[in-house]
Amino acid sequence: MHETNSRTPDSYTLWRAPLLAFVVCLSAVALRAQEQLTLQQAILVALQHSPQAAIANADKNEAKAAASMARSQLLPQLNFTEDISRGNDPVYAFGTRLRQRSFTQADFALNALNSPAPIGNFATRFSGSWMAFDSLKTQKQIQSADLMRSSAESSSQAVDQQIVLRVVAAYQAVLFAQREIDVDHHEVETADALLASVDEHVKAGLAVESDRMSAEVNMAARKQELIAAEGDLEVAWAELAEAMGLADLKQSVLKPIEPHQFPQSPLEQEIATALKARPDLKALGQARSAEASNLSAVKAEFGPRVSAYGNWELDQSSFAGTGGNNWVAGVQLSIDILPLGKRSQLARETAVKQRVDAQVTASSLHVRMAVSQAHTRLQTAQLSKQTAESAMQQSAESLRILKNRYGAGLATITDLLRAEDAERQSQSNYWHAVYGNALAYADLLYATGTLTPEAAEELQ
Repeated sequence: MHETNSRTPDSYTLWRAPLLAFVVCLSAVALRAQEQLTLQQAILVALQHSPQAAIANADKNEAKAAASMARSQLLPQLNFTEDISRGNDPVYAFGTRLRQRSFTQADFALNALNSPAPIGNFATRFSGSWMAFDSLKTQKQIQSADLMRSSAESSSQAVDQQIVLRVVAAYQAVLFAQREIDVDHHEVETADALLASVDEHVKAGLAVESDRMSAEVNMAARKQELIAAEGDLEVAWAELAEAMGLADLKQSVLKPIEPHQFPQSPLEQEIATALKARPDLKALGQARSAEASNLSAVKAEFGPRVSAYGNWELDQSSFAGTGGNNWVAGVQLSIDILPLGKRSQLARETAVKQRVDAQVTASSLHVRMAVSQAHTRLQTAQLSKQTAESAMQQSAESLRILKNRYGAGLATITDLLRAEDAERQSQSNYWHAVYGNALAYADLLYATGTLTPEAAEELQ
């Protein structure tokens, strides 16, 4: 495809953030000043304010936090406890005096052992544990979390392209609606001139009263079309505001819609670009890799686990009193010899992996079809634009000839009105073809995964 469209979403993300913040600030100032809104400004404002972008960003942050949490499993766990207790339970009293190292000969009397006096204890504990080896389960979980974070970032890029496509479609709809108003204004002026000409012919006896009535009906029809076009423009501006994530948007006269001849590559090349660049397809592939790592982590559950633990405790009869301290440390080996629940979990994760594999295959086929359809639509739109342009030129020439013939009394008002209607329709068809050509190109860029704000500049 064209050079400006070959930028991949990965390189796009390198410059998007700082440029987005800068241009959004400029766009906000421009909007407040009611200056002309460019397509680039509309796109960048939408990427900043669209609720869909906010949701995708939240998903990305959640996946980032999950990846950080997965890494925390590699770190040792350290806990602090301050325990204050008092009681006369024989076992409690005996153990407490033993930990406080405060036994005396009198404490071994039978009455003291059976019915001890209440004793208080201030216990300060530091305990820790560390999973030294879990058959690489944690490493696989970390790998899965990292891949899911990458998948969330790719999904965010896919959402960005969806936003860009919506803004492009809404912006082009505004341009088309403004051009339709220009055409209808011209047609009203033409109908008014025609009515004046017919009126002169009637007064001169060269036309009948029914000709004047036909011209007046034509004039009313053109005014109704202008009113409808103005309503369509209001709707188009509302849709553009919604696509930009704004509650309201001040209308302004935009740069008129222009006909373009967009570049197009061979279909196979466009399909290859899509399979490589489509962020949604990339996100699904990363999710499949994450599920494969997650499946490996579940399999690691069947392996042995080795953990280390330790505890240090200080026991005192009062907060500032004397007492004793003790510590214990050890290493634990754990093997699940009857992992029935783990087998069910393994079966579940295997099914999830199979489902994601099928989704990747289905999405690849869908992308191929989407690119093929977009490729064909662009070819059709370009041919339609050329045909509509030729028809517009022919209808304009036909109207000019019939005006001369009617002025010479060689054509009827019906012939003239039919030619005027054909000329009006041909103009509308042409600008609709220009509008459709721009949308078809945007659809192709989206289908190939290259619809970035930079690429959308060609549509301005």
